Amino acid sequence: MFKLLSTTGEQAIDLVPGRTIVVGRAVTSDVPIYDPTISRKHAELILTDGGVKVKDAGSSNGTFLNGARVTEALAGENDVITFGKVAFRVKEVSAPARRPQVVPSASAEFAGAKGGAAGGTIVRQLPVSVSGGVPAIITASPSGASHLKVTAKSLEELREKKLELLLEISKELSKQQELDRLLDKVVEFTFQVMNVDRVSILLLEEPSGELVPRISKGRTAQSSASKHVPQSIARRVVDDRVAILSDNTAADERFKGKSILIQSVRSAMCTPLIGTDQKVLGILYVDNLTATHSFSDDDLKFLIAFGSLAAVAIENSQRSERLRREALVLSNFQRYFAPNLAAQIAQQEGAVQLGGQKRPVVIFFSDIRGFTPLSEMMSPDAIATLLTEYFTEMVEIVFEHSGTLDKFIGDAIMALWGAPIAHEDDADRAMACALDQLAALEKLNTKWKDQGRPELGVGIGINFGEVFAGNIGSDRRLEYTVIGDAVNTASRLCRTAGPNEILISEPFHEQLKKPPTLEALEPIQVKGKSKKVLVYRVKR
Repeated sequence: MFKLLSTTGEQAIDLVPGRTIVVGRAVTSDVPIYDPTISRKHAELILTDGGVKVKDAGSSNGTFLNGARVTEALAGENDVITFGKVAFRVKEVSAPARRPQVVPSASAEFAGAKGGAAGGTIVRQLPVSVSGGVPAIITASPSGASHLKVTAKSLEELREKKLELLLEISKELSKQQELDRLLDKVVEFTFQVMNVDRVSILLLEEPSGELVPRISKGRTAQSSASKHVPQSIARRVVDDRVAILSDNTAADERFKGKSILIQSVRSAMCTPLIGTDQKVLGILYVDNLTATHSFSDDDLKFLIAFGSLAAVAIENSQRSERLRREALVLSNFQRYFAPNLAAQIAQQEGAVQLGGQKRPVVIFFSDIRGFTPLSEMMSPDAIATLLTEYFTEMVEIVFEHSGTLDKFIGDAIMALWGAPIAHEDDADRAMACALDQLAALEKLNTKWKDQGRPELGVGIGINFGEVFAGNIGSDRRLEYTVIGDAVNTASRLCRTAGPNEILISEPFHEQLKKPPTLEALEPIQVKGKSKKVLVYRVKR
């Protein structure tokens, strides 16, 4: 029995033998995932005797098994299935996933002596630091058979060619700002400079610390990297911050595990990708499926240097993406959120993105009473001036109480509390906002009356309930809004309210920790609801 657990730990998919589970962005899906990279009907999952059968349903952004795009595949324990960019790991239900046995830690390097088991085994590890790449190349020696595609007549020429190669690679990687394209380029360079059968890059996800396959490719169809990198090697590389060379891995007792035996890996190298702050970003893994003892010490040292350049490029790409996302959030949402809230959202990974989720919120409507006949008596400039003064004052009050400005609807204001960031006292904040708005309007009316301008009256309606809250639009232009019956109820309360009157629903009343003096009114009928809604008028 298996289930799927998201690598962020936020969502799980329970599987029933023989039953088809539909994964997609549509709310009618068996497992709805509200992410912009997920199609409405993205994929199907079936639990079989052999594992989890995954079938792509013609999605736009693809379904992947351990980094390789698939149309249909069978996943086993600890495999990673990725829908678009949302990753899930296959876990056993009956027992926690076992961590494969690894070799005890060593300081600089160790070697298993030849002999013993038939054919012998050599496993070498080298400590890796962010600055350890280039010195490793300088100290390289031409001894042993190397699978690096660099030839030279002398050690000095070999050093120069390797450094020149790394310099060119560094220049090319620095041009790639988008992470997926960068990873493609890293894999492409690996195949160009080394004789390897498969290349995989796994990145660590925050805060779970899970190694998630981002890209995995084989040189040929026969060597396609359709399975996960051996966990016994991957975890050791990350935990001990060492690069590992393993020859005849399938026969190596120290790396013995189901994932290795299935793949029949003969020789493998793996290096950690360490950023400039000494933080491990992920791993770069290469292997050979045919010849034993294929990689040399020089190959491992070159992979360390190459991995150092790749890590810096990945770090720069992630930083660039973070800055781009923060700029997008600020440009799209400063109009809707208080400046401090907009800055807080911009700094939170995934706090605001295309798509959304169901969540309980407070919905607030205020509407000017009798504005249509009033506007017929005023010039366009006078109307614009009046509304600008009114909206400026009212919106600032929404922001002062940490509310979200959803939109302007003609002469009406729609605001939210509880999305995208919730507080325990959101209902009380919304109630205080309504009272402060009426108090501010009284001062505005006094000023306008002295100027010979018309006075305004507003009706306010507030409700609480579960809605779909999220961003609708494109990557360039997003509109944060909420959709659901609770919105319709709040709008109806606003339309029912008289001039300078606040009407609230029973669900909102129940959320108030410090309710004002209220007067119960006759329940009202809201379109789409069978039962009437209990209503209260706020006494001021």
